Amino acid sequence: MRRVLVVDDEPHIRKVLRGYLETDGFRVAEAADGEAALAAVRGDPPDLVLLDVMLPGIDGLEVLRQLRGFSDTYVILVTARAEEVDKLVGLGVGADDYVTKPFSPREVTARVKAVLRRGREAHAGQDAPLHFDGLTIDPAGRDVTVEGKPVALSSLEFDLLAALAGSPGRVFSRAQLLERVWGYDFYGDERVVDVHIRSLRARLGDDASDPHLIATVRGAGYKFVGRPR
Repeated sequence: MRRVLVVDDEPHIRKVLRGYLETDGFRVAEAADGEAALAAVRGDPPDLVLLDVMLPGIDGLEVLRQLRGFSDTYVILVTARAEEVDKLVGLGVGADDYVTKPFSPREVTARVKAVLRRGREAHAGQDAPLHFDGLTIDPAGRDVTVEGKPVALSSLEFDLLAALAGSPGRVFSRAQLLERVWGYDFYGDERVVDVHIRSLRARLGDDASDPHLIATVRGAGYKFVGRPR
């Protein structure tokens, strides 16, 4: 039974989400603020965190930044902010998806299932390590090293890198990457791919103006340009 941590300062929202998730077979834990959420993840790591952005004390984005320092558990941000920038910033610090309030609890549970399903199905059968100049990707262990040093990636960042590196030289459109990596119909803006690409490049030390790993193909998408070893 997979475990979901619901983080929201509104008790009735936690109650509703708990009810729907438990009906669908999930174990559910709750946290009402950021400090409690971080403690819960450290104490009994969940498979996925439903994280409200507007929390008292430490807000959701700061919780997510701190969480990514010690965990790669899946995170879906729940936000009442409709502005595009908040969604993109949230995804840029390592969220795997987002839901905007007001939401349908059925949609939330569907998103949870989809994200966890992607984790099970992504890159099935591709267990052999991929070696490029200065970069090694181990799909089985979900490990990445650059110049022999380990690089911490979120689950989504790893899946995005593995998708690109699994087909060197192939140009992927944003829509193709969303379908291949997210693994379900995406409701948001396709530009979330750009945010993740920027984050991935920063973690890998790749320069968009002189790329050695991930190149932008203007008007088309992205392709992996690392040289195989």
